[in-house]
Amino acid sequence: MADPRLVVLLASVLKPVDEPRMRGKFAETLLEHPGVQVHVAGRGPGTGGAEAGGRLHSHAIFQGSRLGLSRLGAQGRYWQLLRHLRPELVIVHAPELLPLTLLWQWRGAGRRFIYDIQENFALNVRTQRIYGPWVGRALAGALRRVEAWAARRAAGLVLAEASYAAELPFLARATGPVVVLENKYQPAPGETPPAAARPLPGPGEPLQLLFSGTLSELSGVREAVALAEALHAARPGGAHLTVVGFCQQPALLQWLTERAAAHPARLTLAGGARPVPHAAVVAAIGRAHLGLLAYRPHPSSERCQPTKLFEYLALGLPLLVPPNPRWAASVRAHGAGLVVDFADPAGAAAAVLAGLATGPVFYPQGPPAGARWAAEGKKLLALLHLS
Repeated sequence: MADPRLVVLLASVLKPVDEPRMRGKFAETLLEHPGVQVHVAGRGPGTGGAEAGGRLHSHAIFQGSRLGLSRLGAQGRYWQLLRHLRPELVIVHAPELLPLTLLWQWRGAGRRFIYDIQENFALNVRTQRIYGPWVGRALAGALRRVEAWAARRAAGLVLAEASYAAELPFLARATGPVVVLENKYQPAPGETPPAAARPLPGPGEPLQLLFSGTLSELSGVREAVALAEALHAARPGGAHLTVVGFCQQPALLQWLTERAAAHPARLTLAGGARPVPHAAVVAAIGRAHLGLLAYRPHPSSERCQPTKLFEYLALGLPLLVPPNPRWAASVRAHGAGLVVDFADPAGAAAAVLAGLATGPVFYPQGPPAGARWAAEGKKLLALLHLS
Protein backbone atom coordinates (compact mmCIF):
# COMPACT_ATOMS: atom_id res chain seq x y z
CA MET A 1 0.00 0.00 0.00
CA ALA A 2 1.56 3.28 -1.08
CA ASP A 3 -0.21 5.42 1.51
CA PRO A 4 -0.44 3.56 4.84
CA ARG A 5 -3.59 4.34 6.77
CA LEU A 6 -2.45 3.83 10.37
CA VAL A 7 0.49 5.85 11.75
CA VAL A 8 1.97 4.33 14.92
CA LEU A 9 4.63 5.94 17.13
CA LEU A 10 6.68 3.70 19.45
CA ALA A 11 8.45 5.85 22.04
CA SER A 12 11.01 5.51 24.81
CA VAL A 13 13.75 7.72 26.24
CA LEU A 14 16.57 5.57 27.60
CA LYS A 15 16.03 2.67 25.21
CA PRO A 16 17.94 2.94 21.89
CA VAL A 17 15.96 3.35 18.70
CA ASP A 18 17.11 -0.15 17.70
CA GLU A 19 16.22 -1.70 21.08
CA PRO A 20 15.16 -5.34 20.63
CA ARG A 21 11.70 -5.12 22.17
CA MET A 22 10.55 -1.78 20.75
CA ARG A 23 12.22 -1.98 17.35
CA GLY A 24 12.92 -5.67 16.80
CA LYS A 25 9.64 -7.05 18.15
CA PHE A 26 6.89 -4.43 18.23
CA ALA A 27 7.93 -2.53 15.10
CA GLU A 28 8.67 -5.66 13.05
CA THR A 29 5.36 -7.19 14.09
CA LEU A 30 3.43 -4.06 13.12
CA LEU A 31 5.17 -3.97 9.73
CA GLU A 32 3.68 -7.39 8.98
CA HIS A 33 0.44 -5.48 8.41
CA PRO A 34 0.62 -3.56 5.10
CA GLY A 35 -1.60 -0.73 6.29
CA VAL A 36 0.74 0.51 9.03
CA GLN A 37 3.50 3.12 9.07
CA VAL A 38 5.82 2.91 12.09
CA HIS A 39 7.94 5.59 13.76
CA VAL A 40 10.39 4.61 16.53
CA ALA A 41 11.68 7.24 18.99
CA GLY A 42 14.34 6.71 21.63
CA ARG A 43 18.00 7.17 22.51
CA GLY A 44 20.08 8.25 19.52
CA PRO A 45 21.58 8.14 17.09
CA GLY A 46 18.45 7.99 14.98
CA THR A 47 18.92 8.78 11.33
CA GLY A 48 15.32 9.68 10.61
CA GLY A 49 15.75 7.75 7.36
CA ALA A 50 13.12 5.40 6.05
CA GLU A 51 13.33 1.61 6.04
CA ALA A 52 10.97 -1.16 5.00
CA GLY A 53 9.92 0.61 1.82
CA GLY A 54 9.38 3.93 3.56
CA ARG A 55 7.15 2.49 6.28
CA LEU A 56 9.68 2.58 9.16
CA HIS A 57 11.37 5.72 10.51
CA SER A 58 13.73 6.28 13.48
CA HIS A 59 13.92 9.45 15.59
CA ALA A 60 16.52 10.26 18.24
CA ILE A 61 14.92 12.20 21.10
CA PHE A 62 17.63 11.63 23.72
CA GLN A 63 21.40 11.40 24.01
CA GLY A 64 23.53 11.64 27.12
CA SER A 65 23.44 10.54 30.76
CA ARG A 66 20.23 9.23 32.28
CA LEU A 67 20.76 11.62 35.23
CA GLY A 68 21.66 14.63 33.04
CA LEU A 69 19.55 17.68 32.20
CA SER A 70 19.43 16.57 28.56
CA ARG A 71 16.82 14.05 29.64
CA LEU A 72 14.37 16.91 30.07
CA GLY A 73 14.93 17.89 26.44
CA ALA A 74 13.62 14.49 25.37
CA GLN A 75 10.19 15.59 26.57
CA GLY A 76 10.18 18.55 24.20
CA ARG A 77 11.37 16.49 21.27
CA TYR A 78 8.71 13.87 22.01
CA TRP A 79 6.00 16.52 22.01
CA GLN A 80 7.28 17.87 18.69
CA LEU A 81 7.04 14.37 17.22
CA LEU A 82 3.46 13.98 18.44
CA ARG A 83 2.50 17.27 16.81
CA HIS A 84 4.41 16.63 13.58
CA LEU A 85 3.55 12.96 12.97
CA ARG A 86 -0.05 13.14 14.23
CA PRO A 87 -0.15 9.39 15.00
CA GLU A 88 -3.43 7.57 15.44
CA LEU A 89 -1.76 5.25 17.97
CA VAL A 90 1.15 5.70 20.36
CA ILE A 91 2.81 2.79 22.15
CA VAL A 92 4.57 4.21 25.21
CA HIS A 93 7.59 2.18 26.35
CA ALA A 94 8.73 4.57 29.13
CA PRO A 95 6.63 5.87 32.04
CA GLU A 96 8.21 9.35 31.92
CA LEU A 97 6.45 9.90 28.58
CA LEU A 98 3.01 9.17 30.02
CA PRO A 99 2.14 12.74 31.17
CA LEU A 100 2.68 14.24 27.71
CA THR A 101 0.94 11.27 26.10
CA LEU A 102 -2.10 11.86 28.31
CA LEU A 103 -2.06 15.56 27.41
CA TRP A 104 -1.82 14.67 23.70
CA GLN A 105 -4.77 12.32 24.05
CA TRP A 106 -6.86 14.90 25.91
CA ARG A 107 -6.31 17.51 23.20
CA GLY A 108 -7.74 15.47 20.32
CA ALA A 109 -10.59 13.05 19.71
CA GLY A 110 -9.89 9.46 18.71
CA ARG A 111 -6.29 9.42 19.91
CA ARG A 112 -5.25 6.08 21.41
CA PHE A 113 -2.24 4.87 23.32
CA ILE A 114 -0.95 1.57 24.65
CA TYR A 115 1.32 1.47 27.68
CA ASP A 116 4.02 -1.21 27.48
CA ILE A 117 5.10 -1.95 31.06
CA GLN A 118 8.63 -3.32 30.78
CA GLU A 119 9.51 -3.10 34.47
CA ASN A 120 7.94 -2.68 37.88
CA PHE A 121 9.30 0.86 37.82
CA ALA A 122 8.18 2.01 41.24
CA LEU A 123 9.68 -1.08 42.90
CA ASN A 124 12.95 -0.58 41.03
CA VAL A 125 13.19 3.08 42.05
CA ARG A 126 12.60 2.17 45.70
CA THR A 127 15.00 -0.76 45.89
CA GLN A 128 17.86 -0.29 43.43
CA ARG A 129 19.46 2.70 45.22
CA ILE A 130 19.88 4.77 42.08
CA TYR A 131 18.42 7.74 43.97
CA GLY A 132 18.55 8.71 47.63
CA PRO A 133 15.86 7.26 49.94
CA TRP A 134 13.72 10.42 50.08
CA VAL A 135 13.94 11.07 46.35
CA GLY A 136 13.35 7.40 45.62
CA ARG A 137 10.16 7.24 47.66
CA ALA A 138 8.84 10.46 46.13
CA LEU A 139 9.58 9.28 42.59
CA ALA A 140 8.04 5.87 43.25
CA GLY A 141 4.85 7.49 44.54
CA ALA A 142 4.66 9.85 41.56
CA LEU A 143 5.21 6.96 39.14
CA ARG A 144 2.38 4.96 40.67
CA ARG A 145 -0.01 7.90 40.41
CA VAL A 146 0.85 8.56 36.76
CA GLU A 147 0.61 4.87 35.89
CA ALA A 148 -2.77 4.59 37.61
CA TRP A 149 -4.03 7.59 35.64
CA ALA A 150 -2.69 6.12 32.41
CA ALA A 151 -4.30 2.73 33.14
CA ARG A 152 -7.73 4.39 33.15
CA ARG A 153 -7.07 6.17 29.84
CA ALA A 154 -5.07 3.63 27.83
CA ALA A 155 -6.60 1.58 25.03
CA GLY A 156 -4.65 -1.36 26.46
CA LEU A 157 -1.82 -2.33 28.75
CA VAL A 158 1.02 -4.68 27.89
CA LEU A 159 3.00 -6.54 30.57
CA ALA A 160 6.53 -7.71 29.75
CA GLU A 161 6.36 -10.12 32.70
CA ALA A 162 3.47 -12.33 33.77
CA SER A 163 4.39 -11.66 37.40
CA TYR A 164 3.41 -7.99 37.05
CA ALA A 165 -0.26 -8.99 37.04
CA ALA A 166 0.04 -9.67 40.78
CA GLU A 167 2.54 -6.88 41.54
CA LEU A 168 0.98 -3.75 40.04
CA PRO A 169 -2.06 -2.50 41.97
CA PHE A 170 -3.05 0.06 39.33
CA LEU A 171 -3.95 -2.72 36.88
CA ALA A 172 -7.27 -2.98 38.69
CA ARG A 173 -8.12 0.45 37.26
CA ALA A 174 -7.47 -0.54 33.64
CA THR A 175 -10.41 0.09 31.32
CA GLY A 176 -8.82 -1.66 28.34
CA PRO A 177 -7.41 -5.16 27.90
CA VAL A 178 -4.27 -6.24 29.75
CA VAL A 179 -2.01 -8.56 27.73
CA VAL A 180 1.23 -10.32 28.67
CA LEU A 181 3.89 -10.11 25.93
CA GLU A 182 7.08 -11.64 27.26
CA ASN A 183 10.50 -10.67 25.95
CA LYS A 184 10.91 -13.76 23.83
CA TYR A 185 13.46 -13.96 21.05
CA GLN A 186 12.62 -12.49 17.66
CA PRO A 187 14.97 -13.74 14.92
CA ALA A 188 16.23 -11.06 12.56
CA PRO A 189 14.83 -11.11 9.01
CA GLY A 190 16.43 -14.02 7.18
CA GLU A 191 17.94 -15.49 10.35
CA THR A 192 17.60 -19.23 10.94
CA PRO A 193 18.10 -20.15 14.61
CA PRO A 194 20.29 -23.22 15.23
CA ALA A 195 18.70 -26.62 15.52
CA ALA A 196 21.13 -27.84 18.21
CA ALA A 197 23.59 -26.57 20.80
CA ARG A 198 27.16 -25.82 19.76
CA PRO A 199 29.52 -28.71 20.64
CA LEU A 200 31.44 -28.24 23.89
CA PRO A 201 35.24 -27.91 23.73
CA GLY A 202 37.66 -30.63 24.78
CA PRO A 203 39.55 -30.30 28.09
CA GLY A 204 42.56 -28.75 26.35
CA GLU A 205 40.51 -26.11 24.51
CA PRO A 206 39.28 -22.82 26.02
CA LEU A 207 35.72 -22.76 27.31
CA GLN A 208 33.98 -19.71 25.86
CA LEU A 209 31.66 -18.01 28.37
CA LEU A 210 29.25 -15.16 27.67
CA PHE A 211 27.68 -12.50 29.86
CA SER A 212 25.38 -10.23 27.86
CA GLY A 213 22.83 -7.52 28.56
CA THR A 214 22.79 -4.80 31.19
CA LEU A 215 26.11 -4.52 33.02
CA SER A 216 25.36 -3.64 36.64
CA GLU A 217 26.05 -4.77 40.16
CA LEU A 218 22.59 -6.36 40.40
CA SER A 219 22.91 -8.22 37.09
CA GLY A 220 25.89 -10.04 38.60
CA VAL A 221 28.69 -9.16 36.20
CA ARG A 222 31.27 -9.21 39.03
CA GLU A 223 30.14 -12.72 39.96
CA ALA A 224 30.38 -13.76 36.32
CA VAL A 225 33.98 -12.52 36.14
CA ALA A 226 34.85 -14.33 39.38
CA LEU A 227 33.42 -17.62 38.07
CA ALA A 228 35.26 -17.23 34.78
CA GLU A 229 38.54 -16.70 36.60
CA ALA A 230 37.93 -19.80 38.73
CA LEU A 231 37.17 -21.87 35.62
CA HIS A 232 40.21 -20.49 33.83
CA ALA A 233 42.42 -21.60 36.71
CA ALA A 234 40.81 -25.03 37.00
CA ARG A 235 40.61 -26.14 33.34
CA PRO A 236 43.69 -27.29 31.35
CA GLY A 237 42.43 -25.32 28.36
CA GLY A 238 41.36 -22.37 30.47
CA ALA A 239 38.23 -20.29 30.05
CA HIS A 240 37.48 -16.97 28.41
CA LEU A 241 34.60 -14.66 29.34
CA THR A 242 33.16 -12.17 26.86
CA VAL A 243 31.12 -9.41 28.49
CA VAL A 244 28.80 -7.67 26.02
CA GLY A 245 26.55 -4.83 27.09
CA PHE A 246 26.04 -1.27 28.27
CA CYS A 247 27.18 -0.09 31.72
CA GLN A 248 25.82 3.09 33.35
CA GLN A 249 27.66 2.64 36.66
CA PRO A 250 31.01 4.52 36.38
CA ALA A 251 32.85 2.64 39.14
CA LEU A 252 31.81 -0.74 37.76
CA LEU A 253 32.70 0.30 34.21
CA GLN A 254 36.17 1.35 35.33
CA TRP A 255 36.65 -1.97 37.14
CA LEU A 256 35.59 -3.97 34.08
CA THR A 257 37.76 -1.92 31.74
CA GLU A 258 40.84 -2.29 33.93
CA ARG A 259 40.20 -5.98 34.47
CA ALA A 260 39.85 -6.66 30.74
CA ALA A 261 43.02 -4.68 29.97
CA ALA A 262 44.99 -6.57 32.62
CA HIS A 263 43.75 -10.04 31.64
CA PRO A 264 42.95 -10.09 27.89
CA ALA A 265 43.53 -13.85 27.70
CA ARG A 266 40.52 -14.53 29.88
CA LEU A 267 38.27 -11.45 29.67
CA THR A 268 36.95 -9.33 26.79
CA LEU A 269 34.69 -6.30 27.25
CA ALA A 270 32.53 -5.22 24.29
CA GLY A 271 30.46 -2.07 24.63
CA GLY A 272 30.75 -0.92 28.21
CA ALA A 273 30.48 2.85 27.80
CA ARG A 274 28.09 2.62 24.85
CA PRO A 275 25.06 0.52 23.88
CA VAL A 276 25.78 -2.60 21.84
CA PRO A 277 23.77 -3.39 18.69
CA HIS A 278 21.60 -6.43 19.23
CA ALA A 279 23.15 -8.13 16.20
CA ALA A 280 26.51 -8.06 18.02
CA VAL A 281 24.92 -9.78 21.03
CA VAL A 282 23.44 -12.49 18.80
CA ALA A 283 26.83 -12.99 17.13
CA ALA A 284 28.49 -13.36 20.54
CA ILE A 285 25.89 -15.98 21.52
CA GLY A 286 26.84 -17.96 18.43
CA ARG A 287 30.50 -18.03 19.50
CA ALA A 288 29.90 -19.04 23.13
CA HIS A 289 29.72 -22.44 24.83
CA LEU A 290 27.93 -21.31 28.00
CA GLY A 291 25.78 -18.26 28.79
CA LEU A 292 25.75 -16.84 32.31
CA LEU A 293 22.67 -15.55 34.17
CA ALA A 294 24.40 -14.37 37.33
CA TYR A 295 21.76 -12.03 38.78
CA ARG A 296 22.05 -11.28 42.47
CA PRO A 297 18.92 -12.09 44.49
CA HIS A 298 16.77 -8.95 44.42
CA PRO A 299 13.02 -8.13 44.46
CA SER A 300 13.26 -6.37 41.08
CA SER A 301 14.36 -9.50 39.22
CA GLU A 302 13.53 -12.58 41.27
CA ARG A 303 10.08 -13.11 39.68
CA CYS A 304 11.08 -12.06 36.15
CA GLN A 305 12.11 -14.01 33.07
CA PRO A 306 15.15 -12.07 31.78
CA THR A 307 15.38 -11.27 28.09
CA LYS A 308 18.67 -13.09 27.76
CA LEU A 309 17.12 -16.25 29.20
CA PHE A 310 14.83 -16.36 26.17
CA GLU A 311 17.70 -15.42 23.83
CA TYR A 312 19.96 -18.19 25.09
CA LEU A 313 17.14 -20.76 25.04
CA ALA A 314 15.99 -19.84 21.54
CA LEU A 315 19.54 -19.91 20.17
CA GLY A 316 20.47 -23.17 21.89
CA LEU A 317 23.16 -21.74 24.18
CA PRO A 318 23.56 -23.82 27.37
CA LEU A 319 23.07 -21.72 30.49
CA LEU A 320 24.47 -21.38 33.97
CA VAL A 321 21.76 -19.99 36.27
CA PRO A 322 21.51 -19.33 40.01
CA PRO A 323 19.05 -21.33 42.12
CA ASN A 324 16.11 -19.11 41.21
CA PRO A 325 13.10 -21.49 41.00
CA ARG A 326 11.71 -19.97 37.77
CA TRP A 327 14.99 -19.97 35.87
CA ALA A 328 16.05 -23.36 37.17
CA ALA A 329 12.71 -24.83 36.06
CA SER A 330 13.20 -23.47 32.53
CA VAL A 331 16.71 -24.91 32.34
CA ARG A 332 15.66 -28.33 33.61
CA ALA A 333 12.57 -28.49 31.39
CA HIS A 334 14.69 -28.18 28.25
CA GLY A 335 17.94 -29.81 29.40
CA ALA A 336 19.43 -26.38 28.80
CA GLY A 337 22.21 -26.08 31.37
CA LEU A 338 23.28 -26.19 35.00
CA VAL A 339 22.22 -24.53 38.25
CA VAL A 340 25.17 -23.08 40.21
CA ASP A 341 25.78 -20.74 43.14
CA PHE A 342 27.46 -17.65 41.70
CA ALA A 343 28.13 -16.34 45.22
CA ASP A 344 30.69 -19.18 45.61
CA PRO A 345 32.95 -18.98 42.53
CA ALA A 346 35.16 -21.94 43.48
CA GLY A 347 32.16 -24.13 44.27
CA ALA A 348 30.36 -23.03 41.11
CA ALA A 349 33.44 -23.78 38.99
CA ALA A 350 33.70 -27.25 40.53
CA ALA A 351 30.00 -27.85 39.80
CA VAL A 352 30.43 -26.77 36.18
CA LEU A 353 33.46 -29.00 35.66
CA ALA A 354 31.66 -31.95 37.24
CA GLY A 355 28.59 -31.34 35.10
CA LEU A 356 30.59 -31.07 31.89
CA ALA A 357 32.70 -34.13 32.73
CA THR A 358 29.70 -36.39 32.23
CA GLY A 359 29.46 -35.39 28.57
CA PRO A 360 25.96 -33.90 28.80
CA VAL A 361 23.78 -33.44 25.75
CA PHE A 362 22.16 -30.05 26.16
CA TYR A 363 18.84 -29.34 24.45
CA PRO A 364 18.11 -33.00 23.63
CA GLN A 365 14.85 -31.93 21.93
CA GLY A 366 16.44 -28.89 20.28
CA PRO A 367 16.06 -25.22 21.29
CA PRO A 368 12.46 -24.65 22.44
CA ALA A 369 10.17 -22.92 19.95
CA GLY A 370 8.30 -21.47 22.93
CA ALA A 371 11.23 -19.14 23.60
CA ARG A 372 10.53 -17.28 20.34
CA TRP A 373 8.38 -14.19 19.82
CA ALA A 374 6.00 -15.50 17.13
CA ALA A 375 3.07 -16.26 19.46
CA GLU A 376 3.56 -12.97 21.33
CA GLY A 377 3.45 -11.10 18.01
CA LYS A 378 0.06 -12.60 17.22
CA LYS A 379 -1.22 -11.38 20.60
CA LEU A 380 0.09 -7.87 19.87
CA LEU A 381 -1.71 -7.73 16.50
CA ALA A 382 -4.90 -8.99 18.14
CA LEU A 383 -4.63 -6.29 20.82
CA LEU A 384 -4.39 -3.64 18.10
CA HIS A 385 -7.17 -5.28 16.05
CA LEU A 386 -4.77 -5.88 13.16
CA SER A 387 -4.85 -9.69 13.08
